[in-house]
Amino acid sequence: MEDHMREGERVEQRKMPIGIDDFREIITENFYYIDKTGMIKELLNNWGEVNLFTRPRRFGKSMNMSMLRRFFEIGTDRSLFDGLAISKEEELCDEYLGKYPVISLTLKQVTGRNLEEAKANLWEQVMMAADPYDFLTESDRLGDRGRENLRNLCVGTGNLHASLKQLSDILCRHYGKKVIILIDEYDAPLQKAYEKGYYDDMVGLLRQFFGYALNSNDSLYFAVLTGCMRISKESLFSDLNNPRLFTMVDDVCDEWFGFTDQEVRTLLEDYGLGQYYGTTKDWYDGYRIGITDVYCPWDVINWCNQLLSTSDKTPENYWTNSGENSIINRFAWMSEEVDRFELEVLSEGGCVDKKLNFELTYRDIERNIDNLWSLLFTAGYLTQRGRNEDGTYRLAIPNREIHKVFAEQIEKWFMEKMEGGLRELYGAFGDGDAGKIEDCLNACLRESISFMDGGNTEEQKESAYHMLLVGMLKGYRGWVVKSNREAGKGRADIILINRLNRAGIVIEVKHTGDYRQLKGRAEAALRQIKEMDYHAYFLGFRIDRIAEFGIAFSGKECCVSGG
Repeated sequence: MEDHMREGERVEQRKMPIGIDDFREIITENFYYIDKTGMIKELLNNWGEVNLFTRPRRFGKSMNMSMLRRFFEIGTDRSLFDGLAISKEEELCDEYLGKYPVISLTLKQVTGRNLEEAKANLWEQVMMAADPYDFLTESDRLGDRGRENLRNLCVGTGNLHASLKQLSDILCRHYGKKVIILIDEYDAPLQKAYEKGYYDDMVGLLRQFFGYALNSNDSLYFAVLTGCMRISKESLFSDLNNPRLFTMVDDVCDEWFGFTDQEVRTLLEDYGLGQYYGTTKDWYDGYRIGITDVYCPWDVINWCNQLLSTSDKTPENYWTNSGENSIINRFAWMSEEVDRFELEVLSEGGCVDKKLNFELTYRDIERNIDNLWSLLFTAGYLTQRGRNEDGTYRLAIPNREIHKVFAEQIEKWFMEKMEGGLRELYGAFGDGDAGKIEDCLNACLRESISFMDGGNTEEQKESAYHMLLVGMLKGYRGWVVKSNREAGKGRADIILINRLNRAGIVIEVKHTGDYRQLKGRAEAALRQIKEMDYHAYFLGFRIDRIAEFGIAFSGKECCVSGG
């Protein structure tokens, strides 16, 4: 794909489009744009009357919907598409560019504590969709009733269920052309309604709202909807003919959501960041839509902006910062031993074979673990590496970023699950009993899901166990926990201080891939504490007792040396 460049412009002059999803603003305000206008041609060649794209959050759905709006809507500035791929399709542009009335709305903000609040927010979106056409209240083509209906829509009064149908009839009558309807994040209201307890009422509202506008609407040319989930036909689309579906496993239009590898290479090179290609791929690549491998656009744009604007070159977990990740925690609580074993396979970079349910309702999600596997896939926490002959898909964690999301959520689950058992561990540390500490840690590890053994290098694996142990010790009442602190001749992994009891503990953590080396690694960790004089950290405190422990981990086993 080519990015959008104006004559005489240097790429380094263009800004990263953080949080910008208006196509016109991207083009006119000098933001970097990766050309996805080829989607227009492919959509027109494959469209049905109602077209539904399901993609995870942060995969460019809103941007592409804005692009479609700016391309089709009457009165558009044709120069917005100069130099872009679609501009080369001259016959198609002559027929479609700027030739149709468009109704565009997003349901992302249609939420509320109850149905009435959600209705008010849905009316707000309808009003915003009608507002660009308020000048038609003076149109002679509409008649008195049509003009009155439009005035009502612009102020949010009348029949909410039939409001989109009314607006499409008004536009079709004035312009003499059928209407294109674009609905972004169509399923967003259902998630909030499920959380707040008015799910059935919201389903009923949206079923009528969509039904009037999208079923047997003589004023409709075609519609495009986007969302994260394909809500079952029986639940939401019972009044519609089957929509044309473009899911995460379909080949058609598979490259238009997400950045391809070549697009990311070009972006990095354009800004002189080519040396970060490997890191970018490791952290943010790995998704497969249809037969195309893609990166998450949100991650790549934020990562590039970080590289360009700060001195911090450490990859961030942008996915966690953009939404709720508690689904993984819920999965861990519902899972049996076999499911946890499969999570461990995923953590080691492997695949698990699962049958996916592409038609869910929010009520179905937590009824059984198989539906949660499907949700993990549709939400982007897992991706597919191919389909088996029996119809199951080979699922995998896409990249380092999502692996970290899993690790953090599994650790949260682990801490909740181990809350009672940790008290015994704290007592063992307080007594300086290495054997009991080892027994307690091994008991905890047997109950865990081994996402802490992730990472590609020995340092990463060791760090994962280090952070797990820090998390466990944070609840040690009366003790202050320090991590990676300068002490003696180096940096101690973990230091604990209890000033009231005048006690201190130094811990050095090691990892080995061979459980037979656990004892030797634990003893080496203890020697390091002594040789590096880590106990010197306590010289500034009134400490009477110091305990030192070397702890070595391998998978779900550990060995503790010291006392």
